[in-house]
Amino acid sequence: MNLSSKIKLNNGVEMPVLGLGVFKSQEGDEAYNAVRYAIDAGYKHIDTAAVYRNELSVGKAVKDSGIKREDIFITTKLWNEDMRQNNQEQAFEDSLERLGIGYVDLYLIHWPVKGKYVESWKVLEKIYKSGRAKAVGVSNFHIHHLEDIFAASDLIPAVNQVECHPWLSQTELADYCKGKGILFEPWSPLGAGALIENEVLKAIAAKYNKSTAQLMLKWGIQRGFVQIPKSVKKDRIIENSQIFDFVISDEDMAEIFKLNINKRVGADPENFTF
Repeated sequence: MNLSSKIKLNNGVEMPVLGLGVFKSQEGDEAYNAVRYAIDAGYKHIDTAAVYRNELSVGKAVKDSGIKREDIFITTKLWNEDMRQNNQEQAFEDSLERLGIGYVDLYLIHWPVKGKYVESWKVLEKIYKSGRAKAVGVSNFHIHHLEDIFAASDLIPAVNQVECHPWLSQTELADYCKGKGILFEPWSPLGAGALIENEVLKAIAAKYNKSTAQLMLKWGIQRGFVQIPKSVKKDRIIENSQIFDFVISDEDMAEIFKLNINKRVGADPENFTF
């Protein structure tokens, strides 16, 4: 496995196992440069969202990179307020226009907005059938949210993007998704940086001559996940990609699992206020 490696989604679309997340990357030079650093380093996968307000910069960076459109995987997401306002289709069109790249590879419902996520999924199904999103999925969905979708639609989400890191290993949800053919994609795979100085992780990482960030990213890759760490720093973006030259032992994987305390660094999908 290497930076070019891909995982096949349940509809046959192939998704690179490592991507760049651009959450909190500022529109303009910061987001643009981060995407260019990543593409120059060999990344072929960028994850953005309407609410990040940097789709313009992401799209421009992709176009300016010279990489063929079909050789790069772009994810964006439907925001909560657009669901509440029944503005799902226009929100997708707006994202597509800002990105300026013709289609998206993956379009996700960003959060399971109560009373809106099932009907929103039906809109995503329509978008998917139009070909303007090569795959559709969800983000921050728990098992009962997924089951609501299954009851209303025959289209199984290709991806579930959820907070996951050594403090929140998400074993039950990940296993459930795997059983349904849904790719599990962690966000905040480094625990928003809170785990970088964890002594257990530092000790294990030292065995492999790797950083704790590299160790955590590889932990997810070895679980069969796609990883999308965020950074705007060139050296960090490059470092995050250098995780394919070592294998974490079963014993060390188990030690990392022991760090799970079901602790979130982000909002709870059962109780969010945005």
